Amino acid sequence: MNAIETLMRTSPIIPVLVIKDPAHAAPIAKALVAGGLKVLEVTLRTPAALEAIQEMRRVEGAIVGAGTVLNAVQLEKALDAGAEFIVSPGLTDRLAHAAAGSGAPFLPGVATASDLQRGYDLDLRHFKFFPAVAAGGVRALSSLAGPFHEAFFCPTGGVTLETAMEWLALPNVLCVGGSWLVQAGAADPAPIRSAAAAAVSHCAAWLARP
Repeated sequence: MNAIETLMRTSPIIPVLVIKDPAHAAPIAKALVAGGLKVLEVTLRTPAALEAIQEMRRVEGAIVGAGTVLNAVQLEKALDAGAEFIVSPGLTDRLAHAAAGSGAPFLPGVATASDLQRGYDLDLRHFKFFPAVAAGGVRALSSLAGPFHEAFFCPTGGVTLETAMEWLALPNVLCVGGSWLVQAGAADPAPIRSAAAAAVSHCAAWLARP
């Protein structure tokens, strides 16, 4: 099992985080880890993102990666900030080669069969299915399982607490990305911990599977 698959199998849900204030980063990470979710994706959508990654890395038990990585420059900055894995919304040859050269676990985004063929050409087998709902939802990803039976996915984009298990029930899905757990700008750790615990409880069937 490679590094990115190990990460994908660690938690049923990877919180997708938009951090606006780096002072909120550690409390959010502590709350999510306490609630049972320790693989955290900090999106590079705000000026605070890189500092937030640095702060979250100091939280015991947290495995912190960078999301919305669009190019090799951003990848390098994220890794310098301490990101332990890289997530991108799409897939380009240049970014894939940079990720491979860095040795960082890499989860590129795909939405179509052509995207997956490009990923296969790059020797990739683990992908973010994005935007999951807009790209056709559970039925689309289930259909892709036939020709791409070696691929595994983390659907992200429109996934909710109520629909998470529909995705996790697919044999080619190892985890889902959840932006509902922490709203952009949220800072109060109590509801975040409750949301994380509720998500883990809701996905108990996933946790119990072989």
